[in-house]
Amino acid sequence: MLNGTLQLKQVESTHRIDIRGSQIILMLNILTLKHMVSMDSTTETIEENVALDTFVKLIRAAESVSGAVHKDLLSNGLTVSQFGILEALYHLGPMLQKDLAVKILKSPGNITMVIDNLAKRGLIVREKSASDRRASVISATHEGSRLIAAIFPAHADRIRKTMSALTQKELEDLGRLLKKLGRSISS
Repeated sequence: MLNGTLQLKQVESTHRIDIRGSQIILMLNILTLKHMVSMDSTTETIEENVALDTFVKLIRAAESVSGAVHKDLLSNGLTVSQFGILEALYHLGPMLQKDLAVKILKSPGNITMVIDNLAKRGLIVREKSASDRRASVISATHEGSRLIAAIFPAHADRIRKTMSALTQKELEDLGRLLKKLGRSISS
């Protein structure tokens, strides 16, 4: 910062903003700007810059990959959450509703609505657990199994093609790093 001018580094370009006053802190949208900046530049560190820059890249890459992979689900009449439930049941078999929620990273309230919608379409059934009457076991119906079996191979191929931008070694490294990051947060 020189003479009351603060330089903000955006993802695509650089802008200069004239700031007059004392200790003005600007909170910048982390998804569109790379840095959180303060008039007191001692609070900005290299580690913060790298962390913020990496976070933005992670979010953008995840959104891009997710969009590319999931773009055809709606043509099959499924949301991403509905597909996730059918895919989990297809590969793992019947599951308790609460375990299914954890598996596809959804809240109990959200999973209930998604399961209700799949049940209305005849793609899953909900039965009371024999061991715990408060719990529900979710199973795919014949129609639900037929649908996921028909669309999963093309979905897996889209994932493979999307991820082919990286080498096998890069995919392994990325997988290891993402697992490390995820575990550090949930610890």
